[in-house]
Amino acid sequence: MNAISLYRLERTFYLHHLESAAKFIQGIIFLLYNSFIPYTCQIGQGTTFAYKGMGVVIHSKAKIGKNCIIAQQVTVGGRSKIPEVPVIGDNVYLGAGAKVLGDINIGDECVIGANAVVIKNVESGCSVAGVPAKVIKRGIKMRDYV
Repeated sequence: MNAISLYRLERTFYLHHLESAAKFIQGIIFLLYNSFIPYTCQIGQGTTFAYKGMGVVIHSKAKIGKNCIIAQQVTVGGRSKIPEVPVIGDNVYLGAGAKVLGDINIGDECVIGANAVVIKNVESGCSVAGVPAKVIKRGIKMRDYV
């Protein structure tokens, strides 16, 4: 079992107006994986969590595309008082400990390096790393890295 499996279950409960059951599953995710993956966030089909999703924190309004890989200890959320949250495209790899924060867009086919802090938009096909994250390579395909 993986945190993404439980997320899919809690999301199904939420979409069928069974919010109490969704909250229960959300609590199970927190207890088992020390992760906060709310049923109100949107995570696309085929997206997986590496290492079962240990320590992952996702904002309740975040949108994550299809076929992404989210490593352990990743945070996808807002920045202080900025109410908007990130939108992550399809086929994105978020490395261990990466932080994607604020009202930004991560394009398709991107690689976010381990422990990178992303606070600005990332174009499609880019690899970023560092604190704050900077583009280190353009024109990539995620499948070349994973």
